[in-house]
Amino acid sequence: MARRPRIEVAGYYHLINRGVDKMHIFRCPDDYEYFEELMCFYMKSYGITLHNYCLMSNHYHLLIEISQENLSKFMRQLNMNYAIYFNKKYHRSGHLWQGRFKSWYVTDEAYLYTLMLYIEQNPLKANIVKNLEEYPYSSYHYFLEEQIPECLENAWIVQNHGKDSDAIKEMLNSKVDSSVLQELKTASSLVEAPNSDKKADINKLTKIFSKIQDKKERNKQIVKAYEKGYSQHMIAKVLGISQQAVNGIIKRNRE
Repeated sequence: MARRPRIEVAGYYHLINRGVDKMHIFRCPDDYEYFEELMCFYMKSYGITLHNYCLMSNHYHLLIEISQENLSKFMRQLNMNYAIYFNKKYHRSGHLWQGRFKSWYVTDEAYLYTLMLYIEQNPLKANIVKNLEEYPYSSYHYFLEEQIPECLENAWIVQNHGKDSDAIKEMLNSKVDSSVLQELKTASSLVEAPNSDKKADINKLTKIFSKIQDKKERNKQIVKAYEKGYSQHMIAKVLGISQQAVNGIIKRNRE
């Protein structure tokens, strides 16, 4: 059966790829550094924004943002060229990656925030380091440096916290509740290969709320829309209220 094409829309994506049979894809510092060079080179070539990343010995996590339908092209170049380098260096042949990369479209700001913590804290959860600053192959330590690398200049952390190292440390070291993470994945419509037209979605949502005048009924529809996969951000935008207000309504009406 032919593979279904990935449907790509502008926005944030969480990307994961693993070595075949859980094989180590990074065996020495040079491997990590070469992958970082390739990653930043192709990010710039395809006009992609890198927000966070973490390279582990047998897999990697990237949080990126695209404005064009070029995610698959970018990943093809990155993975293919690293595989060529790796196979040549270690005198091997065959597949390096465990199938196609995994990509999830992030539609909820709450999940985006949690995802940044999750990605950066991978080395801690794997007991590789005791302090995130000690791990050299993630974006965390770069955010604390005086000179931010070019491929991270437009990262969410940099744009929102600048060089405030205390604020960055406090944020990225916040506790990630695994149950909350799973709930956010589901509630945020975190879906692989999204196949929804975002313009059509927001038009449909606008139509639903345009007929409602009663506040109680509006609140019920907010919960229904959320459970159908509309993000809190989109609901708030349609209604002209804050995302915090939407979040509060959902919590109260679910209790």
